[in-house]
Amino acid sequence: MNTAYLLIGGNLGRKKDNLLRALELIEENCGIIQKKSAIYDTAAWGHTDQPSFLNQVLEIQTSLNSRQLIRKILKLEKLMGRVRKEKLAPRIIDIDILFYNQEVNQLRFLITPHPEMQNRRFVLVPLAEIAPNLIHPVLKKKISQLLTECEDKSDVKVFSE
Repeated sequence: MNTAYLLIGGNLGRKKDNLLRALELIEENCGIIQKKSAIYDTAAWGHTDQPSFLNQVLEIQTSLNSRQLIRKILKLEKLMGRVRKEKLAPRIIDIDILFYNQEVNQLRFLITPHPEMQNRRFVLVPLAEIAPNLIHPVLKKKISQLLTECEDKSDVKVFSE
């Protein structure tokens, strides 16, 4: 079995319901969810003139290899209504592979570890909640250390309805 860390999020529609549906689809199609962070309400990153996001990090165990996993994820996003028109645009759901084992990939459709995660609090806060001692295979630092060093000061708070 393989261990993958996924970031799920979205800022359109019924955001919490979309995350819950993504959890179901991931478990049905990708692997067993071992851990999940709290859901976080986070400021939009990049294009900041859009609604805030709900984000959550998952640790899954999967029999899929990394290429199979990203293909399944892209299909799940499409099934949920994700339309890719422009980068960082508002979206119903976004599912990113943060880590896949300790693999380092530089493929057109799959880069692991996620290349910008160390610069984004909305990724590091929920990831540090469930895997603070996980070592980034390229940067050779614990997630907790990356969070401490992160210069992004965006608002990331636990979601409450």
